[in-house]
Amino acid sequence: MKRLFAATSLVLVLLVAAGCGGSDDSSSESTAAESTTASAAGECAPGQLQTKTAGTLTVATDKPAYPPYFEEDEPANGEGFESAVAYAVGKQLGYAPADVKWTVEPFNASFAPGPKDFDFDVNEISITPAREKAVDFSVPYYTANQAIVVLKSSEAAQAESLADLKELDIGVQVGTTSLEAVEEVIEPDSKPEVFNSSNDVVQALKNEQIDAAVVDLPTALYLTAVQVPAATVAGQFEAPGGDQWGALMEKESPLTTCVSQAVEELESSGELGKITSRWMSQAAGAPELE
Repeated sequence: MKRLFAATSLVLVLLVAAGCGGSDDSSSESTAAESTTASAAGECAPGQLQTKTAGTLTVATDKPAYPPYFEEDEPANGEGFESAVAYAVGKQLGYAPADVKWTVEPFNASFAPGPKDFDFDVNEISITPAREKAVDFSVPYYTANQAIVVLKSSEAAQAESLADLKELDIGVQVGTTSLEAVEEVIEPDSKPEVFNSSNDVVQALKNEQIDAAVVDLPTALYLTAVQVPAATVAGQFEAPGGDQWGALMEKESPLTTCVSQAVEELESSGELGKITSRWMSQAAGAPELE
C-alpha cells in the first residue's frame, strides 16, 4: 500500500509539475513577446538607427524635383509635400533638420535590386508587388489618383467618361504605374507610347506628338500650371488597386520597421494630414471619370 501511495503521490507531483511547466511556458511566451516589442522600440530610438552614415539620415529623390512634392528643385528647404514628409519622418526618428542629408537617385534606379546609398527614398514611388521583390517600402504616406492631361484646344478636353479617351494616342513615363493604369482602366485602341522621363512626356505633349499624357494627379496639376499652360486636366481616375506611395528602402533594411512606425505616428497624430492638406489640396478639384 505504501508503494502504491508513494507511486500515486509521485504521479500527482509530476502532474502538478507539468501543469506549472505549462503555465511557465505561457508566461515565457508573453514575456518574450513583450521583450520583442521593447527591443523594436529600442531599435527605433534616437541614436540607435543603423543608418548609412552614423548620426545622419540620408534621404534620396530624383532630379529635377518638381512641385508640389518639392519647391525650387531644392529638397533640403523643407518645402513641398515629400520634402515635408521626409523631415517629419526624420523628426519622429530623432533627426534634426540639419542631420538630414539629401542625395540624387533616378526614379527607375530606386527600385532596382541591390544595395542603396540612401536610408530611404521619397519620389512618388508606388508600392507594387513586383517592386517589393527587390526593395522594402514603408506603410503608405499617400494614395494618388491618375490623371489625363490634354491640350485645351483638343476635343478630349471635353471628355465626360473614360470611353471618350479610348481613341487617343496616350504617352506615359517608363517604369511608372501610369502605363498599367492606361492599359487596364482606359484600354485605349492603340498601345500607349512610353518615354524615358517625365520631361520627354511633357515635350511630346507640347509638340503634339501625343494626344494626351497620363501621370499622377498632383503632377498633372503642376504640369498644366507651369510646364504646359496650354494643357488642362481632362479628369482623374483610380489606378488599379489604388496607387499608394511609400518610402523606399533597400531589401531587408534595418530601418523598414522604424520608418513605417514613424509614418503611422504622423498619421495618428494628424500631422501627416496637415502636410497633405497644405501641399496636395488642389488634387481634389479635378473631375472624376468613369
